[in-house]
Amino acid sequence: MAKVAVVYFSAQGHTHLLAEAVAEGAAGVPGTQAELVRIVGEDITGGRWKNPEALAKLSAADAIIFGTPTYMGGYSAQMKAFIDAASEVWFKLGWKDKLAAAFTHSLGLSGDKLNTLQSLWINAMQHGMVWVGLGEPVEGTGPDNVNRLSCYSGVMAQTDWGQEAVNPGDKKSAAILGARVATAAARWTKA
Repeated sequence: MAKVAVVYFSAQGHTHLLAEAVAEGAAGVPGTQAELVRIVGEDITGGRWKNPEALAKLSAADAIIFGTPTYMGGYSAQMKAFIDAASEVWFKLGWKDKLAAAFTHSLGLSGDKLNTLQSLWINAMQHGMVWVGLGEPVEGTGPDNVNRLSCYSGVMAQTDWGQEAVNPGDKKSAAILGARVATAAARWTKA
């Protein structure tokens, strides 16, 4: 059974909704177990993130999908605290050869979300992970369209000011990413 972990931070709920969609997409692939691992502020003390149980879940996974809002053109401080803390895994190459992917959300149509995804990709490469992109063409630019923000390295999502729900197309894109990673993990982990 392939195990997919979705590790994410969400401040206002949009990234959480995307994380749920990613996990649902992954769990929809037969023989896949998907688990949400939420980064919370309570795990950060004195600027340092610490949660051994969360790290154990990620270490047990075959694939890790990272999610964060894009703030000021980069990932959240909470995600950065997590990434810094995961350097203890990096020292041992504990995530080497795991699959990796990512998603992000912001208010702006661009919001420099590509920088966030590239930063998460660089982190995954430093861990020796293998990156999986979205692999879907742009259906159109409407809120119901898959890959409406034209991103191939992961999922980019956007909501307008005051909008509580994630756009349906962004949610579909997130589910597709989860399913693609789970399908790749099933092939990757085959003996």
